[in-house]
Amino acid sequence: MTSMANKRRNAPAIEWPTVLLALFCYGIWLAVGFLLWPSHPLLALAVLGLIAALQSSLMHEVLHGHPTRNALVNEAFVFLPIGLVWPFRRFKTIHLRHHADERLTDPLDDPESYYQALWRHEELPPTMKFLLKINNTMLGRLVLGPWLSCTGFFIDDARQIAAGDKAIRQAWLLHGIGLAVVLPVVQFGFGIPLWLYFLVPVWIGQSLISIRTFAEHQWSEHPEGRTVIVERSPLALLFLNNNLHFVHHKSPTVAWYRLPKLFRERRDEWLRMNNGYTYPNYLALLKAYAFKAKEPVVHPVLRRAPEPGRAFKPRVRARSVNGLGSAPVPAEPPKE
Repeated sequence: MTSMANKRRNAPAIEWPTVLLALFCYGIWLAVGFLLWPSHPLLALAVLGLIAALQSSLMHEVLHGHPTRNALVNEAFVFLPIGLVWPFRRFKTIHLRHHADERLTDPLDDPESYYQALWRHEELPPTMKFLLKINNTMLGRLVLGPWLSCTGFFIDDARQIAAGDKAIRQAWLLHGIGLAVVLPVVQFGFGIPLWLYFLVPVWIGQSLISIRTFAEHQWSEHPEGRTVIVERSPLALLFLNNNLHFVHHKSPTVAWYRLPKLFRERRDEWLRMNNGYTYPNYLALLKAYAFKAKEPVVHPVLRRAPEPGRAFKPRVRARSVNGLGSAPVPAEPPKE
């Protein structure tokens, strides 16, 4: 039995820290909306943005099999989409495919890659090329990233639903049921106009998550060197310790509250394993890449030319969550 299977088997049946965090997340959301918004609207909008980001992090935790051993029970903990944007089951499908570390950063096989295939990038209009270039700076990612991501994701999913994809349609139907609860609470319970809720808390939440995802992955010839470690951050709790992203990729079934100890116990080994792709904190990233692109838009090695017959296989598509282009996932990983 693998060590990962052993960790899953030895995990508690119910991970109470995650259960309590989920209850806290939704409880604070209700308290801020009903109690804080009427008297301190600006503060309420800011806190709701933090809660939207936290709920996104909880979705990530849940899709990895937490806090119980029952997938449907886990999904119930994040069923109400207070961040509005991502259907949980779509996020789950996309993100679990992303965890194929040998395919990380591939513009087509990794549905969370921010790189573009050269041949596809050359077909884009100049305006989109410019936006993608700005989006590879940290400030650009915070401002433009949520809009590019949402727009591309919605358009591609709509196309796949129109083409008859039943799994995607079901994911959106379930998401719609959740929205049918959340939106009336926001509009009529809290009294927050829906346009304002989307423009401020939802945008803030997505932007905060962009801080984490900005440098999570880079191209490296060695898969272990493709995933970052950000050692310290006051945002670690908001990200559920996914600043230690390499540790998470190597131990995806380990609960969020166990990651820091796991990292501390083997710090030197972790840093050696990921070839030193590390930053002390997110401020260091901001200082280095606020106005400077950290990575090229075009993948430096992969997908330099189209591959007829394998680039667009039906029924195995997974939409990229970065909104920068479709990410068809081949049935079999190709040789490089």
